[in-house]
Amino acid sequence: MGTLQTTFFALPVVWHNALVTLMTFVYVFSVPPLMDFLVTNHSLPRDISRKITHICAGSAIVFLPLFVEGGWSHYLNITVFAVWTILLIQKGLFAADDDQAVKTMTRTGDKRELLKGTLYFVLVAMICGTLYYKQFPGVLAMAMLGWGDGLAPIIGTRYGKIKYHILSDKSVEGSLAFLAGSIFAGMFFVWLIVPELFDAGKIVTIAIIATIVEGVSPKEVDNLTIPVAVVTAACFL
Repeated sequence: MGTLQTTFFALPVVWHNALVTLMTFVYVFSVPPLMDFLVTNHSLPRDISRKITHICAGSAIVFLPLFVEGGWSHYLNITVFAVWTILLIQKGLFAADDDQAVKTMTRTGDKRELLKGTLYFVLVAMICGTLYYKQFPGVLAMAMLGWGDGLAPIIGTRYGKIKYHILSDKSVEGSLAFLAGSIFAGMFFVWLIVPELFDAGKIVTIAIIATIVEGVSPKEVDNLTIPVAVVTAACFL
């Protein structure tokens, strides 16, 4: 990492951040083909491929420490999400049923799903990458949305035995997976990106709040309610 950063810092800031942006594109755009391969050739269930993609997208903030502040160019960090916003709208309206994104990012194979939770996710990512760029609330929101909300349905649908229903069907096991994933990812990404703001107790408290919000949220809408709850809690606790 040190050698890589030294090479990058030898570049003008704009070119440095453009190069990091290119790395982010390579990472993000490599996930759907990999999931498509696993779904098509190794019978990976759609719901799991969808949530792995969700976790990987949230983990794109791992590149944030490489962005250098200066001028406008650090906002290039949201470029990949801006591109995906356009793609999701196009695919949600016009994609064929065998489209890669439809196969790997939807529960049922209905392309219109891309215009709901998945689209909300990338819009939230753009807000976190601009209004909350390298700030505790934004980092925590993306970490908990990516990992907490990614793990909850994987565990809940397969191992959830204690069910509950408020506005949608949930399970205690899924909620515990959300809590564990949120705490782990929250601590890791805060330590990685804004280590000076690391506060384990605060992260755990916010993870508990996010878990409650996820538990009472309807499907699809939780991609909005979770980050709103995390950002609000992070700003006022």
